[in-house]
Amino acid sequence: MTLSTPTIEPRYFRDVIGHLPTGVTVVAGRDSETGAPAGLVVGTFQSLSLDPPLVTFSVATTSSSWPKVRTGGFFSASVLADGQHHVCQAMSSKQGDKFAQLDWHESAEGTPQIAGAHAWIDCKTVQELEGGDHVIVVAEVLRLQAGGGRPLIFHRGRLGGYCEPNP
Repeated sequence: MTLSTPTIEPRYFRDVIGHLPTGVTVVAGRDSETGAPAGLVVGTFQSLSLDPPLVTFSVATTSSSWPKVRTGGFFSASVLADGQHHVCQAMSSKQGDKFAQLDWHESAEGTPQIAGAHAWIDCKTVQELEGGDHVIVVAEVLRLQAGGGRPLIFHRGRLGGYCEPNP
């Protein structure tokens, strides 16, 4: 699809879109070549369809982590809880073993789930679409479970917690 749009400075675009708060989700799977856990942080994870149950997220085409997760065909999405800033930092890093200092367990498919997450969603990748400098991933939900606490939120370049207003 070719779009005719005015020139928008990428940094300004990012700053304005940053006014939209997003959840912080770790997408993790197993590298089929090494068997090692692999993962990345996404701020675009969302519901796509109720019937069938589908979710979607976007990942940069330059990501070195998504190709490792993709190879297994399955992944677990851990919606991070308030207070899991260290998990976000570890999973956003370029270090070799992002899971070395994290508490996690395996899903039924053997994919990593972050302990203490606000929610877990186990998925099977069903489609990838081109989206500019990102890949849009569509996945079928296999099982899901809510955790406790409050979600971790990313807003205007900073991490924080969500607080419900007083009634």
